[in-house]
Amino acid sequence: MLLITGGAGYIGSHTVKHLADNGYKCIVIDNLIYGHIEAVDKRAEFVKADVSDKNALRKIFENNKIDAVMHFAAYAYVGESVKDPQKYYTNNVISTLHLLEVMKEFNVKNIVFSSTCATYGEPKYTPIDEKHPQNPINPYGRSKLMIEQIFEDYSKAYGLKYIALRYFNACGASEDASTGESHTPETHLIPLVVQAIKNNSSIKVFGTDYDTPDGTCIRDYIHVEDLALAHRLALENLDKYSGYINLGTGIGTSVKEIIDAVMKVSGRECKIEYAGRREGDPAKLFANNEKAKEILGWTPKYLNMEDSVRTAWNWEMKRKY
Repeated sequence: MLLITGGAGYIGSHTVKHLADNGYKCIVIDNLIYGHIEAVDKRAEFVKADVSDKNALRKIFENNKIDAVMHFAAYAYVGESVKDPQKYYTNNVISTLHLLEVMKEFNVKNIVFSSTCATYGEPKYTPIDEKHPQNPINPYGRSKLMIEQIFEDYSKAYGLKYIALRYFNACGASEDASTGESHTPETHLIPLVVQAIKNNSSIKVFGTDYDTPDGTCIRDYIHVEDLALAHRLALENLDKYSGYINLGTGIGTSVKEIIDAVMKVSGRECKIEYAGRREGDPAKLFANNEKAKEILGWTPKYLNMEDSVRTAWNWEMKRKY
């Protein structure tokens, strides 16, 4: 039995669906502050509770033989983390310590962690590999780095087996459009472009004078189903490796290329408002994913941006939550 924290969120819910499709039994714990009960696969058991609630966690571990944990439960808005760092350190770091405490009580030593490329901070070089210096520039990134360091200490002291997966830009939706991206507020580029076209509104582009082929920022967009697969493979390789692994396609796609892809998939035009650069936005940010391929045997399926955008568009047309 697997415990999935934050399993009603965007990436967590897709991973639960993927795990269920592959024969795993899951218990989802989520406080539904940002998650959606509708996103939780019906084959999983659901517990509405906060990961900081040790009594709720203990009850789950007492009533079930938990073999491993996948930990998605975190706040993830960079701007909000700057304005309210206490919220992020309390939820992301302290709740993780509570989870680890209960895992230790019940002798559960396997965990796959939803980390982030934000632990690297401003890129010194691209593509970014796991040896890149970690110097996060906001409390969100720092909270995730702290958790990675806690796992390393727990591994040495208590034999914890962990893999921290450092995502780049998650995107897309399930192929059957049953599960997708639904944030309030929405901050990710692809759903913002999709919604702008759907609602006949406009998308704002920040900066057109970067040192990139078309002048707009380049990022590494990785499909959520490829992320879900990577989590299962990480789970299945915990006996061979503990540490951290980048998850990205290794391909950089510009803001303008994203907008063009959504317009092509939808067959509609997108209104664009151009604005100045945002502070802290690097020109290029994309992954070296060789370690994921080597250790996990993972190869991303969605390498054509139009394929990823198509799933996001189909979800938006049929969305249920």
